Amino acid sequence: MYQVKKIARSEFVPIRNLTYHVQVWGEPAPHKTPLVMVHGWMDVAASYQFVVDAFAQDHYIIAPDWRGYGKTSSGPVDNYWFPDYLADLDFLLDHYAPQQQVNLVGHSLGGNVVMIYAGVRPERIRRLVNLEGFGMPATTPDQAPARYAQWMNELKKLHQGEMELKSYDSAAGVARRLMKTNPRLGADKANWLATHWAQENADGTWSILGQAAHKISNAQLYRVEEVLAIYQRISMPVLAVEASDNSLEMWWKGKFTLAQYHERMKSVPNVQIGRIEDAGHMMHHDQPEVLAAMIESFIA
Repeated sequence: MYQVKKIARSEFVPIRNLTYHVQVWGEPAPHKTPLVMVHGWMDVAASYQFVVDAFAQDHYIIAPDWRGYGKTSSGPVDNYWFPDYLADLDFLLDHYAPQQQVNLVGHSLGGNVVMIYAGVRPERIRRLVNLEGFGMPATTPDQAPARYAQWMNELKKLHQGEMELKSYDSAAGVARRLMKTNPRLGADKANWLATHWAQENADGTWSILGQAAHKISNAQLYRVEEVLAIYQRISMPVLAVEASDNSLEMWWKGKFTLAQYHERMKSVPNVQIGRIEDAGHMMHHDQPEVLAAMIESFIA
Protein backbone atom coordinates (compact mmCIF):
# COMPACT_ATOMS: atom_id res chain seq x y z
CA MET A 1 0.00 0.00 0.00
CA TYR A 2 1.19 3.50 -0.82
CA GLN A 3 2.67 5.30 2.21
CA VAL A 4 1.35 8.85 2.53
CA LYS A 5 3.97 11.45 3.48
CA LYS A 6 1.74 14.47 4.10
CA ILE A 7 -1.54 13.92 5.91
CA ALA A 8 -4.62 15.77 4.68
CA ARG A 9 -7.37 16.94 6.96
CA SER A 10 -11.01 16.94 5.91
CA GLU A 11 -13.05 20.10 6.20
CA PHE A 12 -16.74 20.47 5.39
CA VAL A 13 -17.70 23.90 4.07
CA PRO A 14 -21.17 25.31 3.28
CA ILE A 15 -21.20 26.18 -0.42
CA ARG A 16 -24.44 27.17 -2.18
CA ASN A 17 -26.77 24.99 -0.09
CA LEU A 18 -24.36 22.07 -0.29
CA THR A 19 -21.82 20.79 2.22
CA TYR A 20 -18.55 20.67 0.32
CA HIS A 21 -15.83 18.24 1.38
CA VAL A 22 -12.38 19.82 1.09
CA GLN A 23 -8.99 18.18 1.56
CA VAL A 24 -6.48 20.55 3.14
CA TRP A 25 -2.73 20.06 3.45
CA GLY A 26 -0.50 22.46 5.42
CA GLU A 27 -1.40 25.63 7.27
CA PRO A 28 -2.13 29.16 6.08
CA ALA A 29 0.56 31.77 6.68
CA PRO A 30 1.12 35.41 5.64
CA HIS A 31 3.95 34.44 3.29
CA LYS A 32 2.01 31.60 1.58
CA THR A 33 -0.16 31.95 -1.49
CA PRO A 34 -2.93 29.33 -1.18
CA LEU A 35 -2.59 26.55 -3.74
CA VAL A 36 -6.04 25.42 -4.89
CA MET A 37 -6.19 22.12 -6.80
CA VAL A 38 -9.39 20.91 -8.47
CA HIS A 39 -9.89 17.43 -9.87
CA GLY A 40 -11.40 16.07 -13.06
CA TRP A 41 -14.38 13.99 -14.14
CA MET A 42 -14.97 10.85 -12.06
CA ASP A 43 -12.06 11.70 -9.78
CA VAL A 44 -11.70 13.02 -6.23
CA ALA A 45 -9.54 15.54 -4.37
CA ALA A 46 -7.47 12.78 -2.74
CA SER A 47 -6.18 11.97 -6.23
CA TYR A 48 -3.66 14.79 -5.81
CA GLN A 49 -2.01 13.08 -2.80
CA PHE A 50 0.95 11.79 -4.82
CA VAL A 51 1.73 15.27 -6.15
CA VAL A 52 1.32 16.83 -2.72
CA ASP A 53 3.75 14.28 -1.29
CA ALA A 54 6.24 15.16 -4.04
CA PHE A 55 6.27 18.91 -3.37
CA ALA A 56 9.62 20.06 -2.03
CA GLN A 57 8.17 23.13 -0.31
CA ASP A 58 5.62 23.67 2.44
CA HIS A 59 2.38 24.76 0.77
CA TYR A 60 -1.09 25.57 2.02
CA ILE A 61 -3.17 23.36 -0.30
CA ILE A 62 -6.94 23.36 -0.72
CA ALA A 63 -8.56 20.61 -2.84
CA PRO A 64 -12.35 20.17 -2.96
CA ASP A 65 -14.40 17.21 -4.03
CA TRP A 66 -16.64 18.70 -6.72
CA ARG A 67 -20.39 18.43 -6.18
CA GLY A 68 -21.51 14.85 -6.67
CA TYR A 69 -18.02 13.41 -6.19
CA GLY A 70 -16.20 12.01 -3.19
CA LYS A 71 -17.73 13.18 0.07
CA THR A 72 -19.54 16.18 -1.42
CA SER A 73 -23.20 15.30 -1.77
CA SER A 74 -25.08 17.04 -4.54
CA GLY A 75 -28.59 16.28 -3.34
CA PRO A 76 -31.26 14.67 -5.55
CA VAL A 77 -30.15 16.09 -8.91
CA ASP A 78 -30.22 14.20 -12.21
CA ASN A 79 -27.66 16.19 -14.20
CA TYR A 80 -24.84 18.67 -13.71
CA TRP A 81 -24.30 22.09 -15.32
CA PHE A 82 -20.84 23.43 -16.05
CA PRO A 83 -21.53 26.97 -14.69
CA ASP A 84 -22.18 25.45 -11.27
CA TYR A 85 -18.51 24.47 -11.02
CA LEU A 86 -17.52 28.09 -11.64
CA ALA A 87 -19.85 29.37 -8.92
CA ASP A 88 -18.80 26.64 -6.48
CA LEU A 89 -15.15 27.60 -7.00
CA ASP A 90 -15.98 31.28 -6.53
CA PHE A 91 -17.73 30.60 -3.22
CA LEU A 92 -14.90 28.29 -2.15
CA LEU A 93 -12.34 31.06 -2.72
CA ASP A 94 -14.58 33.45 -0.76
CA HIS A 95 -14.27 31.04 2.13
CA TYR A 96 -10.55 30.21 1.99
CA ALA A 97 -8.96 33.26 0.35
CA PRO A 98 -11.35 36.21 0.49
CA GLN A 99 -8.63 38.88 0.50
CA GLN A 100 -5.82 37.32 -1.51
CA GLN A 101 -5.01 35.75 -4.85
CA VAL A 102 -4.47 32.02 -5.18
CA ASN A 103 -2.38 29.74 -7.35
CA LEU A 104 -4.93 27.56 -9.14
CA VAL A 105 -4.43 24.08 -10.61
CA GLY A 106 -7.09 22.11 -12.50
CA HIS A 107 -7.00 18.69 -14.16
CA SER A 108 -9.18 17.63 -17.12
CA LEU A 109 -12.74 18.81 -16.30
CA GLY A 110 -11.14 20.87 -13.53
CA GLY A 111 -8.70 22.30 -16.08
CA ASN A 112 -11.61 23.47 -18.22
CA VAL A 113 -13.24 24.99 -15.14
CA VAL A 114 -10.15 26.95 -14.09
CA MET A 115 -9.53 28.25 -17.61
CA ILE A 116 -13.04 29.69 -17.85
CA TYR A 117 -12.93 30.95 -14.27
CA ALA A 118 -9.60 32.67 -14.95
CA GLY A 119 -11.15 34.71 -17.74
CA VAL A 120 -14.20 35.61 -15.67
CA ARG A 121 -12.40 36.39 -12.38
CA PRO A 122 -8.78 37.10 -13.44
CA GLU A 123 -8.16 39.29 -10.40
CA ARG A 124 -8.47 36.29 -8.07
CA ILE A 125 -5.64 34.23 -9.55
CA ARG A 126 -1.87 34.74 -9.32
CA ARG A 127 -0.74 31.76 -11.43
CA LEU A 128 -2.82 29.18 -13.31
CA VAL A 129 -1.88 25.59 -14.16
CA ASN A 130 -4.09 23.69 -16.60
CA LEU A 131 -3.49 19.93 -16.70
CA GLU A 132 -5.03 18.75 -19.97
CA GLY A 133 -8.20 20.80 -19.68
CA PHE A 134 -8.50 20.70 -23.47
CA GLY A 135 -12.07 21.81 -23.96
CA MET A 136 -14.39 20.16 -26.47
CA PRO A 137 -14.80 19.90 -30.24
CA ALA A 138 -16.34 22.91 -31.96
CA THR A 139 -20.09 22.80 -32.59
CA THR A 140 -22.47 24.48 -35.00
CA PRO A 141 -25.96 25.83 -34.18
CA ASP A 142 -27.69 23.20 -36.33
CA GLN A 143 -26.56 20.55 -33.82
CA ALA A 144 -28.73 22.06 -31.06
CA PRO A 145 -32.01 20.16 -31.68
CA ALA A 146 -30.30 16.77 -31.60
CA ARG A 147 -28.30 17.72 -28.52
CA TYR A 148 -31.39 18.70 -26.54
CA ALA A 149 -33.07 15.45 -27.62
CA GLN A 150 -30.00 13.45 -26.58
CA TRP A 151 -30.02 15.15 -23.17
CA MET A 152 -33.68 14.30 -22.53
CA ASN A 153 -33.24 10.73 -23.75
CA GLU A 154 -30.28 10.20 -21.43
CA LEU A 155 -32.24 11.63 -18.50
CA LYS A 156 -34.93 9.01 -19.12
CA LYS A 157 -32.32 6.26 -19.22
CA LEU A 158 -30.90 7.52 -15.92
CA HIS A 159 -34.30 7.48 -14.23
CA GLN A 160 -34.95 4.00 -15.62
CA GLY A 161 -31.75 2.79 -13.96
CA GLU A 162 -29.89 2.20 -17.22
CA MET A 163 -26.90 4.43 -16.46
CA GLU A 164 -25.88 3.20 -13.03
CA LEU A 165 -22.17 2.91 -12.30
CA LYS A 166 -20.76 -0.56 -11.87
CA SER A 167 -20.12 -1.81 -8.34
CA TYR A 168 -17.16 -3.98 -7.35
CA ASP A 169 -16.79 -6.98 -5.08
CA SER A 170 -13.96 -5.46 -3.06
CA ALA A 171 -11.54 -2.55 -2.79
CA ALA A 172 -9.06 -4.78 -4.64
CA GLY A 173 -11.58 -4.98 -7.48
CA VAL A 174 -11.70 -1.20 -7.62
CA ALA A 175 -7.90 -1.10 -7.69
CA ARG A 176 -7.82 -3.55 -10.60
CA ARG A 177 -10.27 -1.33 -12.46
CA LEU A 178 -8.02 1.69 -11.91
CA MET A 179 -4.97 -0.20 -13.16
CA LYS A 180 -6.87 -1.46 -16.22
CA THR A 181 -7.80 2.12 -17.12
CA ASN A 182 -4.26 3.34 -16.46
CA PRO A 183 -1.58 0.68 -17.05
CA ARG A 184 1.09 2.97 -15.57
CA LEU A 185 -0.61 2.98 -12.17
CA GLY A 186 1.21 0.69 -9.74
CA ALA A 187 -0.63 -1.61 -7.35
CA ASP A 188 0.48 0.38 -4.29
CA LYS A 189 -1.08 3.60 -5.56
CA ALA A 190 -4.11 1.83 -6.99
CA ASN A 191 -4.92 0.12 -3.70
CA TRP A 192 -4.60 3.43 -1.84
CA LEU A 193 -6.68 5.32 -4.41
CA ALA A 194 -9.39 2.68 -4.39
CA THR A 195 -10.33 3.42 -0.78
CA HIS A 196 -10.71 7.15 -1.59
CA TRP A 197 -12.26 6.77 -5.05
CA ALA A 198 -14.91 4.31 -3.83
CA GLN A 199 -16.65 3.31 -0.61
CA GLU A 200 -17.88 0.05 0.88
CA ASN A 201 -21.61 -0.64 0.92
CA ALA A 202 -23.58 -2.46 3.61
CA ASP A 203 -23.50 -5.67 1.57
CA GLY A 204 -19.71 -5.61 1.25
CA THR A 205 -19.60 -4.38 -2.35
CA TRP A 206 -17.81 -1.16 -3.31
CA SER A 207 -19.30 1.77 -5.24
CA ILE A 208 -17.53 4.64 -7.00
CA LEU A 209 -17.87 7.99 -5.23
CA GLY A 210 -19.33 9.70 -8.27
CA GLN A 211 -22.96 10.15 -9.24
CA ALA A 212 -24.21 8.44 -12.41
CA ALA A 213 -25.79 11.76 -13.42
CA HIS A 214 -22.30 12.99 -14.31
CA LYS A 215 -22.60 10.77 -17.40
CA ILE A 216 -25.45 12.86 -18.82
CA SER A 217 -24.46 14.89 -21.89
CA ASN A 218 -24.58 18.66 -21.60
CA ALA A 219 -27.82 19.96 -23.06
CA GLN A 220 -26.09 23.03 -24.42
CA LEU A 221 -23.51 23.13 -27.18
CA TYR A 222 -19.85 23.94 -26.53
CA ARG A 223 -19.41 27.37 -28.14
CA VAL A 224 -15.75 27.89 -29.06
CA GLU A 225 -16.25 31.59 -29.84
CA GLU A 226 -17.42 32.22 -26.27
CA VAL A 227 -14.52 30.20 -24.86
CA LEU A 228 -11.95 32.17 -26.87
CA ALA A 229 -13.48 35.49 -25.79
CA ILE A 230 -13.06 34.35 -22.19
CA TYR A 231 -9.51 33.08 -22.81
CA GLN A 232 -8.52 36.55 -24.04
CA ARG A 233 -9.30 37.95 -20.57
CA ILE A 234 -6.92 35.57 -18.76
CA SER A 235 -4.35 38.05 -17.50
CA MET A 236 -2.16 35.90 -15.23
CA PRO A 237 0.66 33.61 -16.43
CA VAL A 238 -0.66 30.19 -17.48
CA LEU A 239 1.15 26.85 -17.62
CA ALA A 240 -0.70 24.33 -19.81
CA VAL A 241 0.69 20.85 -19.15
CA GLU A 242 0.28 17.94 -21.58
CA ALA A 243 1.14 14.27 -21.26
CA SER A 244 3.16 12.46 -23.92
CA ASP A 245 0.18 10.18 -24.66
CA ASN A 246 -2.26 12.03 -26.93
CA SER A 247 -5.60 11.70 -25.13
CA LEU A 248 -7.40 13.89 -27.66
CA GLU A 249 -6.74 11.41 -30.45
CA MET A 250 -8.04 8.58 -28.29
CA TRP A 251 -11.21 10.46 -27.27
CA TRP A 252 -12.23 12.34 -30.38
CA LYS A 253 -10.79 10.36 -33.32
CA GLY A 254 -9.97 13.48 -35.32
CA LYS A 255 -13.00 15.58 -34.30
CA PHE A 256 -10.72 17.64 -32.04
CA THR A 257 -6.94 17.51 -32.31
CA LEU A 258 -3.95 18.65 -30.30
CA ALA A 259 -3.13 21.13 -33.07
CA GLN A 260 -6.59 22.67 -32.77
CA TYR A 261 -6.18 22.92 -29.00
CA HIS A 262 -2.82 24.67 -29.46
CA GLU A 263 -4.48 27.10 -31.86
CA ARG A 264 -7.10 27.95 -29.25
CA MET A 265 -4.43 28.50 -26.62
CA LYS A 266 -3.00 31.31 -28.76
CA SER A 267 -5.94 33.38 -27.47
CA VAL A 268 -4.46 33.23 -23.95
CA PRO A 269 -2.19 36.28 -23.60
CA ASN A 270 0.53 34.72 -21.40
CA VAL A 271 0.76 30.96 -21.74
CA GLN A 272 3.52 28.40 -21.89
CA ILE A 273 3.06 24.74 -22.85
CA GLY A 274 4.66 22.08 -20.70
CA ARG A 275 5.01 18.39 -21.50
CA ILE A 276 5.51 15.35 -19.32
CA GLU A 277 7.06 12.27 -20.90
CA ASP A 278 5.98 8.70 -20.17
CA ALA A 279 2.58 9.84 -18.91
CA GLY A 280 -1.06 9.58 -19.86
CA HIS A 281 -4.01 11.78 -19.02
CA MET A 282 -3.72 10.91 -15.31
CA MET A 283 -0.31 12.54 -15.19
CA HIS A 284 -0.70 13.33 -11.47
CA HIS A 285 -0.64 9.56 -10.91
CA ASP A 286 1.92 8.64 -13.58
CA GLN A 287 4.64 11.24 -12.92
CA PRO A 288 3.78 13.07 -9.67
CA GLU A 289 7.38 14.06 -8.97
CA VAL A 290 7.84 15.62 -12.41
CA LEU A 291 4.51 17.42 -12.19
CA ALA A 292 5.19 18.67 -8.68
CA ALA A 293 8.52 20.15 -9.77
CA MET A 294 6.90 21.84 -12.78
CA ILE A 295 4.19 23.40 -10.63
CA GLU A 296 6.60 24.60 -7.96
CA SER A 297 8.95 26.11 -10.53
CA PHE A 298 6.06 27.91 -12.22
CA ILE A 299 4.51 29.38 -9.07
CA ALA A 300 7.83 30.28 -7.45
